[in-house]
Amino acid sequence: MAGQRRKDRPAAARSTAPAAPRRAAAGGRPREARAHWVVLVFTLLVAAAALLLDGYARHTVGDAGTVSASADPASCTPAPPEIRDGGPVIRNAPGDTQSAAMPAKTVALTFDDGPDPTWTPRILDVLARHGAKATFFMIGAEAAEHPDLVRRVHDAGHEIGSHTYTHADVGALPAWRTDLELSLTRNAIAGAAGVQVRLMRPPYSSSPSAFCGATWDAVRRIGADGYLVVAADLDSKDWARPGVDSIVGASTPHGGRGAVVMFHDGGGDRAQTVDGLDRLLTTLQKDGYRFTTVSDGLGLPREEQAGTAAVWRGRALIWAQRGAHWFVVAMTWILTAAGVITVLRLVVMLIAARVHVRRVRRTRRRGERPPAVWDPVSVIVPAYNEAAGIEATLRSLVASTHPNVEIIVVDDGSTDETADIAESLGLPGVTVIRQQNGGKASALNTGIAWSTHELIVMIDGDTVFEPDAVHRLVQPFADPAVGAVSGNTKVGNRRGVLGRWQHLEYVIGFNLDRRMFDVLKCMPTVPGAIGAFRREALAGVGGVSEDTLAEDTDLTMALCRSGWRVVYEETALAWTEAPESLRQLWRQRYRWCYGTLQAMWKHRRAVVERGAAGHLGRRGLPYLFLFQVMMPLLAPVVDVFALYGLVFLGLGQTLAIWSAFLVAQLLTALYALHLDHEKPGPLWTLPLQQFVYRQLMYLVVIQSVVTAVLGNRVRWQRMKRTGTAGEQLARSGGAAV
Repeated sequence: MAGQRRKDRPAAARSTAPAAPRRAAAGGRPREARAHWVVLVFTLLVAAAALLLDGYARHTVGDAGTVSASADPASCTPAPPEIRDGGPVIRNAPGDTQSAAMPAKTVALTFDDGPDPTWTPRILDVLARHGAKATFFMIGAEAAEHPDLVRRVHDAGHEIGSHTYTHADVGALPAWRTDLELSLTRNAIAGAAGVQVRLMRPPYSSSPSAFCGATWDAVRRIGADGYLVVAADLDSKDWARPGVDSIVGASTPHGGRGAVVMFHDGGGDRAQTVDGLDRLLTTLQKDGYRFTTVSDGLGLPREEQAGTAAVWRGRALIWAQRGAHWFVVAMTWILTAAGVITVLRLVVMLIAARVHVRRVRRTRRRGERPPAVWDPVSVIVPAYNEAAGIEATLRSLVASTHPNVEIIVVDDGSTDETADIAESLGLPGVTVIRQQNGGKASALNTGIAWSTHELIVMIDGDTVFEPDAVHRLVQPFADPAVGAVSGNTKVGNRRGVLGRWQHLEYVIGFNLDRRMFDVLKCMPTVPGAIGAFRREALAGVGGVSEDTLAEDTDLTMALCRSGWRVVYEETALAWTEAPESLRQLWRQRYRWCYGTLQAMWKHRRAVVERGAAGHLGRRGLPYLFLFQVMMPLLAPVVDVFALYGLVFLGLGQTLAIWSAFLVAQLLTALYALHLDHEKPGPLWTLPLQQFVYRQLMYLVVIQSVVTAVLGNRVRWQRMKRTGTAGEQLARSGGAAV
């Protein structure tokens, strides 16, 4: 077997390898976390219910756009003459339709669209000064929002009626929606004041003559449910704010007749209503009129006490509506903050990328680039079942333009022909080492122990290097403060939508992020696909740790905390094979995310440390926590909130917000592709990411966070290799393979 000549290597040369190699973070078969998916679904259903209730209660109230065409008596079949020409109070018992009017010198003042926290109390004060009683037809959503006002109205001896839950035109609603509106309003008033309403006034209907067509059919159904439907003899038209004189004139009955008079205590500025009411009461009381409720004026029984069940249903509705409102308020603030932070992130990324580019160009232009590094390099290739791509990887390394490259393949107990293929190629400078399966970290440490050079490059077994990648990767080591270098990883198999999504993610998210981390001196990860290290730096942190599933992130954070500078070399290109199915992508990202959480927790002390460690702790770790943990955790509720916007805020507003973020993403992606010298063709798939890929990524984070919180161990989620990246690159001439 190639490489046997080094079996007598002294122990000192192998000091970076742990004494007992093992499968990284294996821990046997883990307990699978399943219940959290039920919790997630339940949470989303509760959030959706809260948003639905709040949107229904707040964004459909007073929507005049829903008024039915039947509201115009000239365009529909009118109600029977005894209704059109009768009194404004209508009883519609099965087989018995009657109407009634107020007795002479009796006025039933009625107020619609409340309760309103500003105007209802002022109207109650005016009524109290004159000793008058009135009937308040309340919108159920407003009653649930202001239950204290409902109780005040009732306790003052006034009567309460229903005005639907959202001020909806009953003539334009299906029967089930009308029943829902009335039921919700009945429950809200029962929960607030403990009474069962029996009066109802349909919105957009002022007099019995307006009842026709679908509106009259709805009035008949409402009456059949036991309600007394109350229209009006006189409409003050105070909603139009015509002036106090006009309001008083329209509200004054003539010839000593009684009347049901319509005012409004909600729905807008009611200052003229308050003044007009005061003048009307003063004038008519002098003329001997009495002011009472609708039921008292007709000698009918008042509203009944609600049963215990009805009261508790109403209270539950009130609490639910309040909770839904506060949830929406909280989510609005949170999403606003998240939007601002996201925009700031994009700005910082773009500025940092520009700074990085200018710094590199300035160095080259001024000839300040340090002397080229030609030191020999050891390349370690950990391999587990990499038969599909190992040949392309090794051939690309052998074709390296950097002189004196030692290539060590560590076969980590593969069950396929990985080691046999590597040996059979007979490539110069390639040593193959076989070991029992111990995990990637163990294989890397074995390779470090067998390597002979001070500069060490670590790659994945499916990575294909550009000919000059190794040479470019080690150039930053001219600075003795640099302990590790991140290369530029690109997706080799970018055909198909999934491949293009990952290509964009690598270019935008990974490589653009690394430019920012380089400028801010807080690089959290040197990718396993292409990274270079000083042997001294590796020895100082004890080699590659087996504590986490993200051994590359763990190692990089350890180097940062040890004071080494970690930089990004954009010109060192390596092509990797991305997952070609959603299942494989899930497995890969689950391991990445879980391992990153492990590394963040392991190195959490960096937050309070100084120097290079502090840069990582107070720049890198908060960034990772915010954008790789918190934002994805919020994402499911964001999607539900987007549906809320579509339903209740309108398609235009929601599309405007979504389009603004999409444009920002497109511009960022275009700039990132430009920096990486990539064609903009795949950008057409970016909008589609919002509907599939993004959801998959945040579900991965949720799974990872829950698994970490539960303390479960996760097995190595290895991706099945197909070798398509190397094949596609060979056909396209993207790399020397």
